[in-house]
This record gives sequence, structure tokens and C-alpha cells, in this order.
Amino acid sequence: MENNLDKCVTAYDKTQKYSFDNNIILNWYAQRVIEKYPPNLKVLDLGLGHGIVANILSKYFSDYLVLDGSEDIINKYKNEHPDSKARIQQTFFEDFKSDEQYDLIVMGFILEHVDNPLKILALYKKFLSDDGKIIIAVPNAEAMNRRIGYYANLLDDLHKLSDMDRLFGHKRYFDIQSIKKLVTDAGLKEDTVEGIYLKPVTTDQMLALNFDKSILKAFCDLGVLYPELSVGIMMEASIG
Repeated sequence: MENNLDKCVTAYDKTQKYSFDNNIILNWYAQRVIEKYPPNLKVLDLGLGHGIVANILSKYFSDYLVLDGSEDIINKYKNEHPDSKARIQQTFFEDFKSDEQYDLIVMGFILEHVDNPLKILALYKKFLSDDGKIIIAVPNAEAMNRRIGYYANLLDDLHKLSDMDRLFGHKRYFDIQSIKKLVTDAGLKEDTVEGIYLKPVTTDQMLALNFDKSILKAFCDLGVLYPELSVGIMMEASIG
């Protein structure tokens, strides 16, 4: 398989403006995982990405393995987090093989990147313990900020990918209906669903308004209740 993942490493530069949103989303998401699960679980995490989630979860879970297909992104993570306790294995998600069973499999914002999300879910279901959970987070095409852009004639299709999406290697958006169907089609059972970050306006406007941290936290707290309007959709699933 040709490795095009290294081409996406520039998208994870902390100086680009969307790092503002990513910091909010990923820190919140990682903390939600910690709130829901005890630290003694055996955890498999797919994708390093910005490194924010892996850095947080590796400090909490005692048995934590993360997979990533990009040597450049792995090296970037190791350089930025030299004391990280995460065990990292370089592999494409599709190629991963193991005789191990995991209590928790974390799929945070990776299904929008892969060629076949259903294939990934079906494959990793095999690595899940009988009473284990898969936690999934995906970008929401129907988030409030995107809907406002649509009604303001700034966006002609809610599922349309931007240039930045393509730079990140995104292949699709999801919505509540499509992620629920995907999980069901994979033979998994939806246990919970919540939203991540109810963002009212564009990133440029968010930066210009310079909201207090308490307001940004309120956007995340409110998002839990309104997944259909939030930037991200977070779902817990188990073997059906």
C-alpha cells in the first residue's frame, strides 16, 4: 500500500489557525474518555494525529498501544513528547494483526480518513473483548457552524470537503444518521451518542471574539446534549 500519510504532516502544524479548534475538540474528547473509563483497561488507539489525545491517554491508561501508518507523524510525536509512555506501532490500520483482545478501542477522528470505514469497524470488532467498548469520534457535516454557513450561502453542500479537509487527508464527513448506520452495518450496538464542541461561528470569528475559557467550556458542555449540532459526534459502541 502506498504511504501517502506523510504528506499530511504539515496539516498538524500548531501555527495554522485551525489548531484553535483542534485544541478545544481533542482536549475535551480525551478528557471525556478518561471520565468514562477506569485506568486499568487494555487500550488500543488508532492514529496519533496531532498527538494531543495520545499524550493525555498515555498518562492515564497503564496499558496503551497506539497505531499509526506515518513514520513522519510518529517521529513528530516522539520529538514533541519524549517522555510519553505510549507504545507506538507503525502500521496501516488495515494491516494490523494481533492475537490480543482489548477492553477499549479508540477511534478518534480516523474514520473520515480511511478508504473503507465499514471494513475498519468490522476488522477491529475482532480485537474487542466480549464486554469491551469501541469509542468513535467523527466530524459532523451538520454542525451548527456549517449549517449557518449553508444558510448564509457560504457553503453550497454540508458534506463538501474544504481545501483544509483535503490537506488533513479527509475523505468524508459524517452526520448522525450515517455514523449510526455504519456502526449497525458493522454488527455493533450503539450504546451512547453525544456531541463534541457546539461551535456557533467560523474559526476566524471565534478567534476575533476572543471568548473566555469558561465560555469555550460551555460550548463543549452544551455540545454533549446536542450531537446533531456539534462539530464532532462521539459514540460508544459494543458487540451487538
